[in-house]
Amino acid sequence: MLKAFWNVLKVKELRSRLLFTAGIIVLVRMADNIPCPGVNSVALKNYLTQFQANGATSGGIMDMLDIFSGGALQQFALGVLGIMPYITASIIIQLLTPVVPSLEKISRDGETGRAKISQYTRYLTILVCLVQGVLAAMAMINPAKLFGQMPSEPLFWGNPGVFMVMTVLVLTCTTMIFMWLGEQVTERGIGNGVSIIITINIISKVPSAVVQLFQMATSQSTGSASFKPVHLLILLIVFAAVTAATIMLCQGMRRVPVQMARKSIGNQVQGGATYLPLKVNFAGVMPIIFAGAIMMIPRPVFEYFNWTTLASWFNYDAGGYLITYGLLIMAFNFFWVATQFNPLQISENLKREGGYIPGIRPGQPTADFLDTTMTRVTFGGAVFLMALSLFPMLLANSLHIPFLVASLFGGTSLLIMVGVTLDTMSQLESHLTMRNYEGFLRKGRLHGRSGF
Repeated sequence: MLKAFWNVLKVKELRSRLLFTAGIIVLVRMADNIPCPGVNSVALKNYLTQFQANGATSGGIMDMLDIFSGGALQQFALGVLGIMPYITASIIIQLLTPVVPSLEKISRDGETGRAKISQYTRYLTILVCLVQGVLAAMAMINPAKLFGQMPSEPLFWGNPGVFMVMTVLVLTCTTMIFMWLGEQVTERGIGNGVSIIITINIISKVPSAVVQLFQMATSQSTGSASFKPVHLLILLIVFAAVTAATIMLCQGMRRVPVQMARKSIGNQVQGGATYLPLKVNFAGVMPIIFAGAIMMIPRPVFEYFNWTTLASWFNYDAGGYLITYGLLIMAFNFFWVATQFNPLQISENLKREGGYIPGIRPGQPTADFLDTTMTRVTFGGAVFLMALSLFPMLLANSLHIPFLVASLFGGTSLLIMVGVTLDTMSQLESHLTMRNYEGFLRKGRLHGRSGF
């Protein structure tokens, strides 16, 4: 493997792609550390410190947003929205395409259709940025209304109206620039640019998590009196096991044998036995994102109506939250597969190309077989994904460790880091093998995934 990495640096094109990707990463990290104009950085830091001291953000949405923004939320930096509005818009367009006839028709128009869909995604990204930018500016202007806690001094300078307009424009422009930089990385760099940007933001929080973990093992001032150095070793072993399980989840697939009709094209004969891969984790991290978004709603609603019992049921560390969150992850797994996996279309494509599944008649029987098989595969993947998502929450509740540390032991953060790393290494391996170099594995090949 070390030889493969050295071979990557020896290839001029790969070296240029890696340097270009590294340059984009530096630009993104700079934007994540430059505060927005008009922000009172000292007051914001004091407010967040007081907020976290009261336990108000432990495992909450602010912690998750801070991880995905690479720490930009703590400073209300230019990249506080990050690339997430573009990802949100992409998810919405993907969900609407199978159910809106006009979008489905456009998506079938080849390269022209994909270009139109991409343009619609950009327009929707601007709309999402405007909405989220207004909410972010409102949180800075009047944090007590959203978080129930008043800062000792204003978090911004100047007129509130001017600050809101300026903030929305700056955050929207930064996100659109991030989107463009991500496209440039995809075209001229290595890996999926958008995925790499969000992965780098997550990785940037890893050193802080490691420091907190070692502080827990060497000090008893963290509130976890039962945590000892031996527990650190156990956690490292658990982390290795969870990472290995995550890799299995990302790489796992059911290979459905397919027999293609043989045909001659020039001097080559194509066809014969092949297989159709049905991924165990077909939905990727989407079910976790959807479930997390839904779980933000119940508690504020119940608190607004003063239904304290129901509100406490949806506290982050409550059993009701864990049960509901797990069931939503299961449900959204099947929902995503139902909207994105079309067995009838696959069956028609196989029939058109002269392919068939041995023992299954072409047409509707093939579609029924694929639907049944995918449902079974999805069930196993959904259970695995649910366990992987709930594990860091159970770990945080049982050992009383910080959310940032617990997030490394599963959930969205680990899935994204593992998946994007595998995808990037797969692309590097493809470039190496095309130039007659040995890849990262002596036997077999790495299998990537298509972004998020």
